[in-house]
Amino acid sequence: MQIDSRCRQYRAQLDGDAYLVFCFPTREAASEFQSRWNGQFIDTDEVSKRGYWEPREGNVCNLYRMLSNQEAIRAITRAMIDSTGNLQPIEEIWPDRMAPIVRNTPAGRELANVRWGLPSSSQALFQAATKRADSLRKKGKDVDFQELLKMEPDGGTTNVRNVESKHWKRWHGVEFRCVVPFTAFAEPDSASKPEGGRTPNAWFAADPDCPLMFFAGFWVPQWQSVRKIKEGLVTADLYGFLTTEPNAIVAPIHEKAMPVILSNVDEIETWLTAPWEEARRLQRPLTNDKLVLLPVEQAAVA
Repeated sequence: MQIDSRCRQYRAQLDGDAYLVFCFPTREAASEFQSRWNGQFIDTDEVSKRGYWEPREGNVCNLYRMLSNQEAIRAITRAMIDSTGNLQPIEEIWPDRMAPIVRNTPAGRELANVRWGLPSSSQALFQAATKRADSLRKKGKDVDFQELLKMEPDGGTTNVRNVESKHWKRWHGVEFRCVVPFTAFAEPDSASKPEGGRTPNAWFAADPDCPLMFFAGFWVPQWQSVRKIKEGLVTADLYGFLTTEPNAIVAPIHEKAMPVILSNVDEIETWLTAPWEEARRLQRPLTNDKLVLLPVEQAAVA
C-alpha cells in the first residue's frame, strides 16, 4: 500500500515498547491504513515531547449497569461454578468496585465477584512515585524511593486498548480471559452539559429493553498492590475490559473509543477458548445495528 505523501511518521514509546507512528491528514485515510495493518488509533496530542505515548481515554466506560440475574449469565456463558451467592442487580458499577465476571479457572468456568481495575503498568507507577518523591524532597523530607514505589497507590486500569504492549501480553492466555456481564454502559456527554452544571451521562444498550450483553475482558488472580493508602497492601483478583474504535452510535458522544462487546454465544466462546491470534480479532466496534442510545428518561432507570 502506498502511504499518503502528506503522512508523517516517527517513533514513540509506551511501557518499554517502541512503535512506528503514522500521522494522516484525515481519519478516513488512517482507517484505510488500519484496515490493512494491525495498528492502534492514537491522536497526535497523546504523544509527549519525550516521545511517550500517553493514551487519554481513562474515562472510557467507567460506569455500567448489570440488572440481569445469575441464571441468565450462567446459561449464556455455560459457567459451571457460581461463587457470587445471591447476586443482586447493580444499578451503578464504578471503578474499584466488586462486580460479576465469568472467568476461566483450573476448576472450570466460574461466575465470580471480582474487583474492577487491572494492574497499572510499572512505568505509570514509577512516574507517579517519582512525582511523589520530588514533592516530598521539596518539603525537605527524606525519601526511600524503593519503599515509596512499593507503596505507590494503584487505583487500577479499568480498560485496555493497546493489548499488544508488554504490560498486557502476559495475560493473553485463555486462563486470564473473562467476559463481563452488563445491561447498559455510560459515557460522559459533555455536549449536553448545562451551563454551570455537571456533565450528564449518555447510556447505551443493545435495545430499549436492555438485555444482557458481555464485554471482552482480562482478569488477574491474587495481585498484590496498594489500591488505597488507607488499605495498605492488599491481595485481590482484578478485572478490566478491552476498548476499541467507537461505532457510529457511540462516536458522537465519545469519539475515541468504546468497550469491546461480544454480540453472541459464539463470540463469547471464541474469546474464552480460542488462541490469542483468533480471539484478538474480536477487538473491533460492535455493529451499529446492535447498539442504541437510550432516551434520557429511560437512561435513568435502564
